[in-house]
Amino acid sequence: MQAKRIIPCLDVDDGRVVKGIKFKGIQDAGDPVELARRYNEEGADELTFLDIGASYKSRETLLDVVRKVAAEVFIPLCVGGGIRKVEDMREAMNAGADKVSVCTSALQRPELLSEMAKAYGSQCVVLSIDAKRVDKDAVHPKWTAYSHGGRTDTGLDAIEWAIKAVELGAGEILLNSIDADGTGTGYDLELTKAILDAVPVPVIASGGAGDLDQIAGVLQNPGADAALVASLLHFGKTTIPEIKKYAESKGVCVRW
Repeated sequence: MQAKRIIPCLDVDDGRVVKGIKFKGIQDAGDPVELARRYNEEGADELTFLDIGASYKSRETLLDVVRKVAAEVFIPLCVGGGIRKVEDMREAMNAGADKVSVCTSALQRPELLSEMAKAYGSQCVVLSIDAKRVDKDAVHPKWTAYSHGGRTDTGLDAIEWAIKAVELGAGEILLNSIDADGTGTGYDLELTKAILDAVPVPVIASGGAGDLDQIAGVLQNPGADAALVASLLHFGKTTIPEIKKYAESKGVCVRW
């Protein structure tokens, strides 16, 4: 049985970790280097850095943060935000990233995924999908993919986009539910299952973690390959060891 991963997510804007609800109401959550150090010591399996302003602002601040963190932690780093071409990916990798995440740039130019995979391998290419449900009352739900940090509805079916992206070279899907983000009401299990059924690559569930049971639930077989956690950790409501211990008690195989 493959071990499931617990991945703290650091949404970084202007050099600080921030968190909001449904991509809005952003508030400060701490220093990224200090948080990264804590999560590394607690036993995080990976760290994800997302420059939430990089789709419309400079990514230089995030790269500086990545350099500082990479010098102190010893777990894989995934960096996203402002990656628009292979040269941007190279800068992130040189700064200490082990893989990069793309969202807006891939929606605007899907062939970027193939270029990145050719340059560094699919295992280094993570497609981030910011998805929002179109009709909550529909018998067969549909989600569309959003760009620019959840600001713009592309109208593109999120499931179809995931399939195409994997064909182009994406080696992993970071699945963000805009509806659930920051609400603490739990992951969008229907969305997660739909993506899991559609693609053969690992899927990271993101958005909505409010308690330990919800985290274990999204990982229980057949579940997501990893769970992204932010607010619960940033604001001291739980720790990574507590998450792993609880998930293990629910039959989830976790890494220690």
